[in-house]
Amino acid sequence: MADHDEWADLLRRANEGDGMALAQFLRAVSPAIRTILRARGSALPRDQHEDVLQEVLLAIHLKRHSWRPDAPVRPWVHAIARYKLIDACRRRGAAIHVPIEPFAEVLEDPHQHPPLAGRDAERLLARIDPRSAALVRAVALEGDSAEEAGAPLGLSAGAARVALHRALRRLGQIVKG
Repeated sequence: MADHDEWADLLRRANEGDGMALAQFLRAVSPAIRTILRARGSALPRDQHEDVLQEVLLAIHLKRHSWRPDAPVRPWVHAIARYKLIDACRRRGAAIHVPIEPFAEVLEDPHQHPPLAGRDAERLLARIDPRSAALVRAVALEGDSAEEAGAPLGLSAGAARVALHRALRRLGQIVKG
């Protein structure tokens, strides 16, 4: 685990502008990435593993600011490696199946922080006209199509989409204001 604490420190320093720390970080994670490629990259010829390693290191360099300092580094690195490996296999037309179970405990629960709680949505919808509120409720909250949402209101699918767009714009203005 000390290696991973060192990885976090190096990546943190790299994100603060320390070029040497970035180089050290990339050297430090390379053996772990090679291990992932050997374990999961059987669909690729071994001579392509180094090419994929370079793609992973480049992706890490370009996306390093997406790492959250309060999150573990190892799953972040492994996720990038898995995605690049899958991309490489797809380019070759090979199928690859990567299990997600080893990282399930560190993945965010999409239901943990809903973007808009139901009570808050109803408060916002009460601030616009009833027809617009009904459209937003039907399409954005219940998942109906524009055609399904517009029919009870006497609107064509196109008119329902226009009205929905205007309603969402009004709601956006309310939230900003």
